[in-house]
Amino acid sequence: MDVIAKENLTGVLLALVSSGFIGASFIIKKKGLKKAAATSGVRAGVGGYSYLSEPLWWFGMITMIVGEVANFVAYAFAPAVLVTPLGALSIIVSAILAHFLLNEKLHAQGVVGCVMCIAGSVVVVIHAPEEHPINSVLQLWNMATQPGFLFYVASVIVLVFILVFLYAPQYGNSNVLVFTGICSLMGSLSALDTFNTAIVSPIYYVMFTSLTILASVIMFKDWADQNAGNVISEICGFIVVLSGTILLHTTKDFERSSSFKGSHIVL
Repeated sequence: MDVIAKENLTGVLLALVSSGFIGASFIIKKKGLKKAAATSGVRAGVGGYSYLSEPLWWFGMITMIVGEVANFVAYAFAPAVLVTPLGALSIIVSAILAHFLLNEKLHAQGVVGCVMCIAGSVVVVIHAPEEHPINSVLQLWNMATQPGFLFYVASVIVLVFILVFLYAPQYGNSNVLVFTGICSLMGSLSALDTFNTAIVSPIYYVMFTSLTILASVIMFKDWADQNAGNVISEICGFIVVLSGTILLHTTKDFERSSSFKGSHIVL
């Protein structure tokens, strides 16, 4: 196994570890919130702060931080086109743990979504491009100042200003794409209470992941040495991952709606 292949493998392993920690952190923090609410009688959603003194919640935060650090380091070993889609696996970890630890049932649609995420991730990993090694700061600077990437950065800045000053005041509260577009565009270079999390999360993931990969492809030319078959396979795998992610969130949204309606009838 050559050096680049070993680095790609290291990046994949770090991304998998990151997904495990981040997915588990949501469950740990939720259990901490529930425990704090049971103790104080006031939920965090209505202004309670007792969770700040709950060790379980802080353990969840530490777990998330470890996962984010592992994810950040993964980008040093493998290209973004490989690492970024693997972030969807944290949703699978969260869904499976929620099924067993929080009694949040994972129905048939959720299982299909998990399988799609795994299958798509496998396809992406198999056809991932080799990372181009960066040997100096000057080389990185040359990549960041190439005309194609500068055009992308300028386009992002223009689009963000248009969204912030023209569309956000008028359509920000009625169209979920406005704020998620701003976050995704800016995030590709380095909530909302208005909309349901189950709607925002998959849309943000799709936009952020797509734009991050686009920025990486433009700057590092990840696909320059790949044939059309590998590029098409990666795109198809990526689409499968996104579809599975959206299906998982749709299932969660359906369960929340059903639960709300049921409790409303009982009342």
